[in-house]
Amino acid sequence: MVGDTFSLWAHPWWVNLLVLAPVVAYPLLRRSGFRLRGHALICSGLFALAFGYVEAAVVIYIRAALGLLPGYQGTLQDVRRLSAALYRQPILEIQMPPALITVELAREAATIVMLASVAWLAGRTHAQRWALFLWCFAIWDMTYYAGLWATVRWPYSLLSPDVLFLIPVPWVAQVWFPLLVSALTVLAVLAGNRRS
Repeated sequence: MVGDTFSLWAHPWWVNLLVLAPVVAYPLLRRSGFRLRGHALICSGLFALAFGYVEAAVVIYIRAALGLLPGYQGTLQDVRRLSAALYRQPILEIQMPPALITVELAREAATIVMLASVAWLAGRTHAQRWALFLWCFAIWDMTYYAGLWATVRWPYSLLSPDVLFLIPVPWVAQVWFPLLVSALTVLAVLAGNRRS
């Protein structure tokens, strides 16, 4: 779309190793013999869905506060129409003020703490907690992108570049990459879950 080309690699290089997370998680979880109750999967999944949308809303507010969301005083249709060209700019051209970067770093850390807390509360063993953390993280991540697309029509393409995290340095990849890792992670957790 609009000259986007497929990029296989995320930056920095070690972010690419995330694709191994579900590949490694599946046999480890399977070997541990963990079993998650449907109730734990559903409740933690609902939390992750809701939290993913909250994160999308926060990003929309940040873009509006930075003046990067034309038309936000109007309807979502105005935002979609007026922001289309802006969303096609390379993501690295957008700079955040240092104060907002500090807030963003703290928000990212708080996100991980919240997802881990839900997994800790819902699981009984270390394997269950790890599986639930992966489950929540993956659902949260996919819902984040779905929420952004449903409201402001970004990402405009799976090839759209995005800053995935800022901790410890900015992680940059096209949107297809975190969506693939998240989808594979959901499948790994479901496939690794032993039924009794």
